[in-house]
Amino acid sequence: MGIQNILWQVAKKSFTGSIIGLTISDRCCSVVPVRGDSMSPTFNPQRNSYLDDYVLVDKFCLKDYKFARGDVVVFSSPTHFGDRYIKRIVGMPGEWISSSRDVIRVPEGHCWVEGDNKTSSLDSRSFGPVSSLLPNPST
Repeated sequence: MGIQNILWQVAKKSFTGSIIGLTISDRCCSVVPVRGDSMSPTFNPQRNSYLDDYVLVDKFCLKDYKFARGDVVVFSSPTHFGDRYIKRIVGMPGEWISSSRDVIRVPEGHCWVEGDNKTSSLDSRSFGPVSSLLPNPST
């Protein structure tokens, strides 16, 4: 009876801790690994290292935050569902961006993101402006 009681107590505490952890991760903040060298030297400055840098993503303040050029953001890939990219905002809505192929105007509600290591980055130069990072100006 003693072992069953201990196991039951551990199971209850583990379940409670898991629910609290999931809620915090979903609503407040989460830790995201920075993989690859697209943001080098800001993140993962040592190439060919087996250790990734990690960033703490604060989700609680996003509703009131005013994104600006230079901010590092985490967003879902527009081309590979489920993948998350970490890039720097280099163009805001209404600004003109010179890409390798053309000059592009960033549409409202979008931003232009690029990695710090441009030779090794899959970013807006490949898939265009990213939507849903910026709050809608009409709200």
